[in-house]
Amino acid sequence: MKYLAFRTWYEIKKKGGFFKNKFQSNPSINSFVSLQNWRENAPGFFFDQRKDVNVASSTYPVDTGDYERMKQGEFPFFSSEWLNLGIDFDWVTNPLTGYKYSVTSHWSSIEEFSKEKGDIKYVWEKSRFTFLYSIIRTDQQLGTDHSEFVFSEIISWIKANPINQGPNYICSQEISLRILNWTFALYFYKHSEFLTAEVFQRIIHTIYWQLDHVYKNIRFSRIAVRNNHAITETLVLYFSGLLFPFFPESIVWQKKGKKWFEEEIDNQVYDDGTYLQFSMNYHRVVIQLLSWAISLSQIHNQKFSEVIYERAYKSLNFLLQCQELTTGYLPNYGANDGALFFPLSSCQYRDFRPQMNTLHVLLTGHTLYSTGPWVEESEWIASDSRNDKTFPTLSQVQGIHKFEIGGYYLFREPDSLTFIRCGKHKDRPSQADNLHLEIWYQGENILVDAGSYLYNGPEEDQKYFSGTTGHNTVTLSGMDQMLRGGRFTWYYWTQMESAEVRFESSKIVFKGSIKAFSYLRKGISHIRSIEKKIGEPVWLITDSIRNKPKDKVLTQHWHTLDPLRVCIASKELPVQWIPDGWYSSVYGIKIPAYQANIETSGNSLTTKILVG
Repeated sequence: MKYLAFRTWYEIKKKGGFFKNKFQSNPSINSFVSLQNWRENAPGFFFDQRKDVNVASSTYPVDTGDYERMKQGEFPFFSSEWLNLGIDFDWVTNPLTGYKYSVTSHWSSIEEFSKEKGDIKYVWEKSRFTFLYSIIRTDQQLGTDHSEFVFSEIISWIKANPINQGPNYICSQEISLRILNWTFALYFYKHSEFLTAEVFQRIIHTIYWQLDHVYKNIRFSRIAVRNNHAITETLVLYFSGLLFPFFPESIVWQKKGKKWFEEEIDNQVYDDGTYLQFSMNYHRVVIQLLSWAISLSQIHNQKFSEVIYERAYKSLNFLLQCQELTTGYLPNYGANDGALFFPLSSCQYRDFRPQMNTLHVLLTGHTLYSTGPWVEESEWIASDSRNDKTFPTLSQVQGIHKFEIGGYYLFREPDSLTFIRCGKHKDRPSQADNLHLEIWYQGENILVDAGSYLYNGPEEDQKYFSGTTGHNTVTLSGMDQMLRGGRFTWYYWTQMESAEVRFESSKIVFKGSIKAFSYLRKGISHIRSIEKKIGEPVWLITDSIRNKPKDKVLTQHWHTLDPLRVCIASKELPVQWIPDGWYSSVYGIKIPAYQANIETSGNSLTTKILVG
């Protein structure tokens, strides 16, 4: 009710023009601090300037061609593909659709989503300035100086995006990330000749008004969104007092930001270390933000409440138990928008080791993995760590793992991981995937989650990727286990009724039951039993529907990228892998995948899975 009331009132104020007065457009420039004063007295950061960065550059090679591509107008999107935006990109045109947003319109009057405009994330992506880290890493390792290009890009953005106008002021999280990434560049290039007094004043002026925007709109993220957006935004408000104490409101922003950040972590990260967005990638987002928070607070001799450190440590443990250590990959589970806020290593996007290792160093004083390129990020972020509270080092443990609050059950053996989702939702699910099963064998993801692909793509894609069909679970006559609402919204949430996992003779047995398909009929339950032979790549899965409508067909859905490695046999029907599915491991890209769909008009199906 709080959400509905707030959202209704928010939309009324938005359409009534209230925000046009609250969020000032194009304010005149004020000088908060001189460049010379800032250079001499800048508050503590991960490093004071580029010569103080202590990273073993010879160990972590960079792709020296990245800068040349950017100079020619090509930029990386979602850590996966390069798009040619052109040298004179205007910052507000969607490169996929060609739609150009207005920068003379106040942000509150701009509609984000339409078929004509396309996915607005393609407009926001370059404006995050994540691409700066590739340039900074290149300059640090090779001793080159591309600060002229860096500051020209920032000034180009400022000129093209009047304060509080256009699409790049719609989302406060995007604004927050831009502030953090500009700040990183300011410190690294603190003494660059291209950081002139005029350039500095324009950047600081824009940072101030972006912080003002985040503060004034923070209730939207904390009430209407309630996810990693709120964590990012409250954290940047806390940082405002640490890094920009010359702003008049910074003390208030810092105090409230810290309090709100602690509340968000307490609310969003469950006590077993799982995360309310039920997404591995969004959980990594929180890991990155926690690393920044803990490291910078230590540098400024401040501490958070104990819940921050405890939830951070439990988060690491959960992710580590789900991880494939040879690649650093985790299950491609949950919403995945390609977010990797601070890419300070050469590791592949799906490799979680850089971010997990950094937080582990901050919490324990020890690296989480053996030496490799994933260590670089910790040398940027955690090199000045002064943590007086340490936790025991973590390690991956074989056997059964139960994370009952989030609803995850794992069987881990030397050669395999059986990953099961069986959850009770008190927070909004974004995908209809309860009782989803993933199988990993000898480092390879055998039964896969289809992924996310696009948040604002064609309707058939959204139905497949976020719906039940794109997961290794069951549908009734092709219908999702929850009723789809608007974007990111589901009604009649599935709820775990029971779940147990145990060793039984020569096998591991899981049995779970969820309340599902409630919009079809009250009292429907999906019961899934999984038996895994210990030491053998053999799984036996039985799905049954209690109180199934007689006119509905029960269908098991299975997905793989390598049909030659996995054999599926059903007692009811012959099974074939058909190349008519899709798989998306990074945002905006999908590749063909194989599906096996097993149907019955009865109430149950039993399937045997063998991996070779």
